[in-house]
Amino acid sequence: MKLQPEHPTGNCRAALAGIVRFYETLAPDSLDQLAGLYAADARFKDPFNDVVGIAAIAGIFRHMFDTVEAPRFEVTTRLLTGREAMLGWDFHLRLRGRPVVVRGVTHLCFDADGLVCLHRDYWDPAEELYERLPLIGSLMRWLKRRLASPGA
Repeated sequence: MKLQPEHPTGNCRAALAGIVRFYETLAPDSLDQLAGLYAADARFKDPFNDVVGIAAIAGIFRHMFDTVEAPRFEVTTRLLTGREAMLGWDFHLRLRGRPVVVRGVTHLCFDADGLVCLHRDYWDPAEELYERLPLIGSLMRWLKRRLASPGA
């Protein structure tokens, strides 16, 4: 994806602040705000999804609210360089009644209008989720021990 020449950093700074505010206050009734933050043809990719368009992105979050108990994002780090940003975050949820925190990073690219044109989440589902599940968790922990370097 080739980005357009840089525009004033203040535009991206304001856009990034809006994205952080959106995610830290995300609720089912706030999904209509995506159109003011994301380009119509924005791409969203995470370990489970790879979609294009605001409706598809909103669908991912609707699904999250339908399947996860008490989801909440906390942005812990912000880095902005030109029209690209990285956000470190903690995703708080309840899994089978127990609190869980998934840690990850988001790479964002902004278009010339300051809208997100690429949203890519990086996090490790094996460590953050699978190891916490009863049956698959023991297998994942065994596999992790088996593949780890002896000094790790």
